[in-house]
Amino acid sequence: MSRVSCPTWFVLVAAAGLTVWSGRPAHAVFQASRKASVPLATEDRVKSAGWWPTQGRPSADEYAGSQVCGSCHGSKLETQQSTPMARAAAKAGNAEVLKNHQHLFRSPGYSYEIASAGNGSIYAVSDGTSSIVQSLSWAFGLGVVGQTYIFEKEGIFYESRVSYYPAVEGLDLTLGHHPPLPNQLGNAPGRAISSTETRLCFGCHTTASTTNNQFDLTHVVPGVGCEACHGPGAKHVAAMREGHIAQGVKLTLNPARLTPVDSVDFCGACHRTTWDVRLGDMAGIATVRFQPYRLEKSRCWGKGDARLTCISCHDPHLPLTQDEAAYDQRCLSCHLAKPGLKITREHPGAACPVSTSKCVSCHMPKYELPGFHGKFTDHWIRIAKPGTAFPD
Repeated sequence: MSRVSCPTWFVLVAAAGLTVWSGRPAHAVFQASRKASVPLATEDRVKSAGWWPTQGRPSADEYAGSQVCGSCHGSKLETQQSTPMARAAAKAGNAEVLKNHQHLFRSPGYSYEIASAGNGSIYAVSDGTSSIVQSLSWAFGLGVVGQTYIFEKEGIFYESRVSYYPAVEGLDLTLGHHPPLPNQLGNAPGRAISSTETRLCFGCHTTASTTNNQFDLTHVVPGVGCEACHGPGAKHVAAMREGHIAQGVKLTLNPARLTPVDSVDFCGACHRTTWDVRLGDMAGIATVRFQPYRLEKSRCWGKGDARLTCISCHDPHLPLTQDEAAYDQRCLSCHLAKPGLKITREHPGAACPVSTSKCVSCHMPKYELPGFHGKFTDHWIRIAKPGTAFPD
């Protein structure tokens, strides 16, 4: 399943430290598990002690829930809940796209239909003679670019063959899928998702879908909540309520305190780290979706600069800023504002000879994936010349 939602991971600046699952001191575990001078694969990160997104080690009762977090961090919670990450997944019956489009249809070839039924939606696929009908379980993605559906059959989760795309106001093939072959109606609705992939997909689109290292949707929270990034908060909340402040701040993770390399890898747990991409043998324009990987290809990345991490430009508690000019100050925190000025340690980047307005419109071009009906910003910051091939 492609992981294309969720623009950035969010950070509660008021929190600090790390939730600890062993008997060692919190600070020691945190330091041992996070400091890296080079990017690592997420598979290696989650095996380390301490919290990391998609880890799944804590038990369900160690989670407090975002509303409890909001009792102290109300302003953060209020704005975060309006972000695409917070709405990265929904039960099909609660999906706004399906509520607003009570009948979706696609043909020719096999016909695909999604229609409201009771408190949910029915997914029907027909070859003109026979039909397969399933109840949709989940909707992944907010639907700003696209929304893909999950259904369950005999204990196995399936990714729908078609997704909703607002650009076409209807259904089209899900990214990575191909039209089903004739006379194979049984395979037409979608593809079965392996247990490993199911855990990863739900791990990036929901909160607490894996507990005690077991995939279990009993206590799942739709969307990326506070504890998906900061770690389960029940112990933190209990300590803070009892007045044990020094202990309490060590019982939750503040990603803002991570080193630049760790910070980008942290977001890469779902948006793919450099090594996730390399080990997955992925290449070409499809990698434009993997922002941490693309960012670290930038010349200005070097060994990591705190001014060039995901959260430097994106506040994960706020909706994604679409105004290109809003990012200019981020660029000018490193680059000189005009030619002729002297390069310094604080401003090591040369001035752009063209403009200091809407920098990202030139240096971070957008690319549309074939068949996806939407564009992604390429985070490989560079001098991008019009007409040149996609670099990889």
